[in-house]
Amino acid sequence: MAGYIEKIKERARADVKTIVMPETKDKRTLIAAAHIIEEGIANIILVGNREKIEEGAGWLEVDLNKVTIVEPTEFEKMDEYVELLYETRKSKGMTRDTARELLLSDPLVFAVMMVKANDADGMVAGACHATADVLRPSLQILKTAPGVKLVSGFFILDVPDCEYGSNGTFLFADCGLNQDPTSEELAHIAYSSSRSFKSLVGGKPIIAMLSHSTKGSAKHPLVDKVANAVDIAHELYPNLLLDGELQTDAALVPTVAKHKAPGSDVAGRANVLIFPNLDAANIGYKLVERLGKAEAYGPMLQGLAKPVNDLSRGCTWEDIVGVVALTAVQAQLV
Repeated sequence: MAGYIEKIKERARADVKTIVMPETKDKRTLIAAAHIIEEGIANIILVGNREKIEEGAGWLEVDLNKVTIVEPTEFEKMDEYVELLYETRKSKGMTRDTARELLLSDPLVFAVMMVKANDADGMVAGACHATADVLRPSLQILKTAPGVKLVSGFFILDVPDCEYGSNGTFLFADCGLNQDPTSEELAHIAYSSSRSFKSLVGGKPIIAMLSHSTKGSAKHPLVDKVANAVDIAHELYPNLLLDGELQTDAALVPTVAKHKAPGSDVAGRANVLIFPNLDAANIGYKLVERLGKAEAYGPMLQGLAKPVNDLSRGCTWEDIVGVVALTAVQAQLV
């Protein structure tokens, strides 16, 4: 189980990046920060009140001496940040006074600005904030990467003793962001997921567009949506190894694939699973995580100009360490 994330940690150590973590009132963040520094995975910036962070570290008995603590009220570059945020958002009505107030009052906004200003290479948050709270300032300030049509979310799942996927490792999308993507949006999610798989797992992404139907076995507008997404993806991204619509067993199990989708290059081999909507994806990854005892890393975000990643509010400090390692590897590739 530790095999996949240990490889990611090794990659992170090879080119150490700086990750900012703004949720310093949460003990999981402080514990994770100490372990990240101890393991040499990344340099860590914690945003918040220095005295309270140090008091929390003492209470938790963790060593944060090598962590950088940034207190916005005492930050020497605050005027520069105010101006940068104002220039970035003035077309939306942002004033300098509002920019300063946001930077002083919202640690998520401040942390995203650190990434924008190149004082950090990436941000990880979400242990005590909703995905929307993490994503909003990220989209407003960092915006999408060049050529990207849609920001989406994904999980890396590492399933023990699993013969399917990439030695039991899978990418699931979109598990955390787009509630009911259109056919075109599903195609874009598939493309972004293929790139994320290549960079974070390695090997060739084999993409299944999932449905309750396999190759027309059911008739319904929901089936049509996925079938149309496959057509759009083939047109926009002809180099993708992608097929659908496929039921999950047809996507994963070779013997089932022979019967349900004979001739498919994807069926029975998929390692990237694109779900038709957020309900299916969120339910699916949590079932695999809890019943299949998989390690689940995410929800990671793909499509932003710089790495920002969300956390499940049910995460452990070990989960945070894993997501920081993944974010650091993403930052190496920007």
